[in-house]
Amino acid sequence: MADLTTNCGGIISPNPFWLASAPPANSGKQVMRAFDAGWGGAVWKTLGQPIQNVSSRFGATNYGGTAAIGFNNIELITDRPLDVNFAEIAEVKRLYPKHAVIVSLMVETRQEWQDIIKRSIDTGADGLELNFGCPHGMCERGMGSAVGQEPRVNEEITSWAKEYSSIPVLVKLTPNVGDILPHGHAAQRGGADGVSLINTIKSIISVDIDRFVPNPRVGSMSTNGGYCGAAVKPIALHMCGQLARDPGFNIPISGIGGVTNWRDAVEFMLLGASSVQVCTEVMLKGYRIVEDMIEGLNEYLDEKGFASASEIVGKAIPGYSEWGNLDLNYETVAKIDSESCIGCYKCVVACHDGAHQCIHPNPDDARVPIVDEDECVGCNLCQIVCPVPDCISLVEVANGFAPASWNEHLNEGAVLRPKKGSH
Repeated sequence: MADLTTNCGGIISPNPFWLASAPPANSGKQVMRAFDAGWGGAVWKTLGQPIQNVSSRFGATNYGGTAAIGFNNIELITDRPLDVNFAEIAEVKRLYPKHAVIVSLMVETRQEWQDIIKRSIDTGADGLELNFGCPHGMCERGMGSAVGQEPRVNEEITSWAKEYSSIPVLVKLTPNVGDILPHGHAAQRGGADGVSLINTIKSIISVDIDRFVPNPRVGSMSTNGGYCGAAVKPIALHMCGQLARDPGFNIPISGIGGVTNWRDAVEFMLLGASSVQVCTEVMLKGYRIVEDMIEGLNEYLDEKGFASASEIVGKAIPGYSEWGNLDLNYETVAKIDSESCIGCYKCVVACHDGAHQCIHPNPDDARVPIVDEDECVGCNLCQIVCPVPDCISLVEVANGFAPASWNEHLNEGAVLRPKKGSH
């Protein structure tokens, strides 16, 4: 069995699965139950000057029979006294010395940062996470994403934290920016031991069409909140990969955003994350989901022949490039397995109305459509809409053209194969 021990910016945990800073990590009793279930670490719900939260505060998007595929919250940082939080953190660390306890922090002034960092260190915590990502409530007060969106401020406050901290410091980045790179580099320049990303995405989850107010409703009003859950994973993977592949960025990443199972976690790790944080799926299904995550990761590592989880960190980065470097002469066409096809014709409709009009009804067999391979561009849409697993496959075509990218075509005159599907 592979070694799952994780080192993320100097924070050691028995496995890469951490609770993200959120309601599931709001108290000592919760975190201890999570550790008993198997979680390797927990980022405590953000500490600062305690606030008053609203009711209600959560919303969700259901789609295609899946409940809460997207989740939204307008909850702020801890509403529990700091003395209580610090006492519970110390108790958790005393009882679970081998698990990672990271304290998430968000305050305003330099003096407040110094004070709260000292109190966090005194608990015996393993690390700090600076919350520069919250997109609602706190940003109006000059904290959260208001800091995360300004590289200069990010760098300055990070440098304060590093000055005052004797334990590792992670910076939690906001996705509410046009380009994540300047913000990751700002944290690195400030001395951060690592970054965590993404925080939630500024959003309105839905609108109550009877009361004429957005959700979640607080009386007769609402506000924008933070979007998370399974639906945000593609955005989070992109930002994680963008930082990990950047040659000037060289500090560890804790990946967050839409992790629901071990496969999601592996994807983050392959794109550069050393640890993986989970919130929404725990809120929906409870702490025990980590059991399947640990089992799945172990089986995956054993199957692939890896001795440790750390060996897969960044393995997909060499395969993540710019569009101009992709091989334009690589060609695939769709093939339909006549044995498993159920004749639903979803591929025909999708291809004709949304793609390249190359899949047609078969005049000789009403059940199995036919693919006009001379027109098929291998776009994948038919495979995506097909309800039968492995019924449609994309098969590589040996077209006789040497690999050539757009950049090679422009700079070196490389020959590109003729276009298809342009009738």
